[in-house]
Amino acid sequence: MKSIYGLGAAALGILIIACACSKNPETTPEIPPIITEPVKTDVNFWLTKGDQTALLKKQNIALNFSATSNSSPTIEIDPNTTFQTIDGFGYTLTGGSASLINALPAAENDKLLNELFSTANDAISVSYLRISIGASDLSAAAFTYNDLPDGETDETLAKFSLAKEQADLIPVLKKIVAINPTIKILGSPWTAPAWMKSNKSFIGGSLKQEYYQTYANYLVKYIQAMKAEGITIDAITPQNEPLHPGNNPSMYMEAIDQAKFIKNALGPAFKNAGINTKIIIYDHNADKPEYPITILNDSDAKNYVDGAAFHLYAGNISALTQVHNTHPDKNIYFTEQWVGGPSNFGEDLKWHVSTLIVGATRNWSRNVLEWNLAADPAYNPHTDKGGCTTCLGALTIAPSISRNVAYYVIAHASKFVKPGSIRIASNITSNLQNVAFKTPEGQYVLIVCNNNSSDTVFNIKFNGRITAVTLEKGAVGTFIWS
Repeated sequence: MKSIYGLGAAALGILIIACACSKNPETTPEIPPIITEPVKTDVNFWLTKGDQTALLKKQNIALNFSATSNSSPTIEIDPNTTFQTIDGFGYTLTGGSASLINALPAAENDKLLNELFSTANDAISVSYLRISIGASDLSAAAFTYNDLPDGETDETLAKFSLAKEQADLIPVLKKIVAINPTIKILGSPWTAPAWMKSNKSFIGGSLKQEYYQTYANYLVKYIQAMKAEGITIDAITPQNEPLHPGNNPSMYMEAIDQAKFIKNALGPAFKNAGINTKIIIYDHNADKPEYPITILNDSDAKNYVDGAAFHLYAGNISALTQVHNTHPDKNIYFTEQWVGGPSNFGEDLKWHVSTLIVGATRNWSRNVLEWNLAADPAYNPHTDKGGCTTCLGALTIAPSISRNVAYYVIAHASKFVKPGSIRIASNITSNLQNVAFKTPEGQYVLIVCNNNSSDTVFNIKFNGRITAVTLEKGAVGTFIWS
């Protein structure tokens, strides 16, 4: 009898019917399951399609390097030309995200956090988080760690307290740190306490110069208090989106004022307290590269600065290279980009991978962070009168969990490009946006987005040998080999 493994689907169906009609079911042999053995391949290939028929799915196809040549466009990897070291990929764990995750049943909470932050094979291995120092606009309400009744001040910060973070953010962060002790955490304030500001409000206004030192001490206390909770803050920015005073909360801070604050208060305060937390400037859109350049041109401020951070709600991603070229001794970071709901999965996938995962790293960024990790189906929680009302989380928690486009955008990098990886050279060809890395373990990773209107055949060339790949239109592929 011919083995059923050699039969086509139609023939197999006939066989099943025949067995079902047997007069002696007790003696009918069981049909062994059809098992697809993993193919032998030089290159592992993980795929997400714009139509969502494949979502970070490992492909069982043979991609083997050979000396064969063809006329297809070729992405050539040059491991000898190196650029920046990668710190990680991830999201902002907003206060709202933390509250939604913390409200999950314990078993589901643990399972989700391990899926996100573990380095296990079934995890996406997020390696970098941004959190707000006090409330962001995706917190349920505005607050800082030193809120006082109108007319009161507290220059000694005797009333400083992280109590409002004890409900959700700190418990979630403690679990994350237990899963991944080396995760990098960036803290960004949306505002100083209102009593330190020119308008005494959570929204807008500027930090009064008479409170520069007090606010610097406030940030020192924050880092020390988080450390006491077992949470290390790797870096901070002095102000989220300093040129956007319309958020709730928010605070306006021009470049010259940020330079003064850093060189006269924050930098010395960190030094005196023995704090090694990095100071990263700007944290706003790529349309104003002159903002971080102004600060870095001030040598007294520059001495305390690790680098500059960007968002991309305005401007061009190439501005990151402009800042790098002006001050190549300082680092570049990409710290925020939202997905507006409802999402067009296919278009958002292409734009975010091409512009951020590929574009930001090809313009010297050490990280890529998407905006909020989680929201509910109505894009809550958020603050009133200035909070984002259409920010789609990487996860929708309702309380069941849905994984949205930003989950896969980040996962295509975070799962494979580990902290300490180095970006290496690769060429852009035929509208195949791509970026390549060498990991600390000696693996090579190539992330490709096909921005063509049709499926595209191309080659990956490495050490003089090629393998041919077909990538569907709008699809993203991550390719890994040793």
